[in-house]
Amino acid sequence: MSDAPPTDETIPTLFSNTTEASTKWRKVTLLSDLTPVDVLPDEISSIAVNGNTECLYKTLEKKLRLVISAVGTEFEDISEHVPAFNLLELTPPTDGHSVSIVDFWAVIYALHTILHKQETIPITISPKFGNAKELDDYLINSGLARRRHVYGPTPDDPELFLLRGTFWQGAGSLGWHDKSWLQGTCARYATVPFPHTQSFTRSTKIISSHPLRPPKPRPGELIYRRYCPQYGQSLELYHADLQEDKLGPDGVSPHLEAFHRWHNDPYVNRGWNEAGPIEKHRKYLKEMDADRGAIPVFMAWDGELMGYIELVYIKENHVSQYVPGGAWDYDRGYHVLVGEPKFRQDGRSTIWFASVLQVALLLDPRTERLIGEPKIANPGIMALSFDTDMHVQTVIDLPYKRSALTMHTREKFFHYDLLIRSEESTVPKVEASKKLLLGGKL
Repeated sequence: MSDAPPTDETIPTLFSNTTEASTKWRKVTLLSDLTPVDVLPDEISSIAVNGNTECLYKTLEKKLRLVISAVGTEFEDISEHVPAFNLLELTPPTDGHSVSIVDFWAVIYALHTILHKQETIPITISPKFGNAKELDDYLINSGLARRRHVYGPTPDDPELFLLRGTFWQGAGSLGWHDKSWLQGTCARYATVPFPHTQSFTRSTKIISSHPLRPPKPRPGELIYRRYCPQYGQSLELYHADLQEDKLGPDGVSPHLEAFHRWHNDPYVNRGWNEAGPIEKHRKYLKEMDADRGAIPVFMAWDGELMGYIELVYIKENHVSQYVPGGAWDYDRGYHVLVGEPKFRQDGRSTIWFASVLQVALLLDPRTERLIGEPKIANPGIMALSFDTDMHVQTVIDLPYKRSALTMHTREKFFHYDLLIRSEESTVPKVEASKKLLLGGKL
């Protein structure tokens, strides 16, 4: 491999498609094991993984569009409404260089980060790669890419279309290597979904039949890590851990300490109404951990705790009775709070919330819908829901609050540019809906 000494400088022009020449390596992302992926922008740009140049790419003048439904009709040759993007030529740093599958996935990760606005990235893989056929097969067999749409035999075109939507769903990572965002127990169940067999929940809030849910991650286990280039930090999600094995039944773990402190903050208590002594919060987390239909999760930026999430199955949640048409077997929901004040006003909310939605969809490929029930009088969470392109299915009156029943579908979430987008994003906004629900005031 050829040596490349990447710097720690995050790409300052990440949200543009510039190919302006530079003499500096720029950080594009970190993999989940903190392996750096860097780019040297130039007329022929270089991508390095862990300091080794693995791939070069050049933007060609030729543009391609992925036409699907118009194929075989009179509209096939007049599909200008379908976005067209420049073809990228991928070449090895030296003739005969072979790139491993995991490093090639990192290269694809870099391209989807730099060109995050593109639904597809047309590419060709140079035959000068020592394992060009293996790389081509990997992209097609994993779902990371497809060839142009035809009726009949699969074309043997050299051009492939990298698919943004399948990449962010874990294509080419889960089941192929362990450098993706999901980690440990959760990655295993996402790769081989837990088998379907019937179970039942009976409580004071819900009576429901539903699929048996998989065992939870170990206490304190890392569930998810994703580098967020907008802030140069990694968002991490950990399963709640009271550390009773180390601290005893009365010990106070970092998770419990933070949870207790956050809930006694008036800002958090206005939304959660769970202020109280530490034993109340210890009992709360124990009950959440005992609930097979929920996963209590702590969020952190580079290890610094910032918030708390409950990822729930809707069928085992009281909200299921309010879902028009009924809850589906693998619908997921969530409850979230940002406990640390410094992380409330720094513009990160859309980034971490989109990651929470991604995790909920990655955990089981059978999950097609994400459902929320934010208090309609809470302008912050309502605005956050709209900023991540959730829609309001209806308005419901729970015994203790009026809520908007918000929803995201798998298809819409991964079709849009929600995980890397900046304020330049062209994803449709819904200001009118915000004003309708919130009386014109956010």
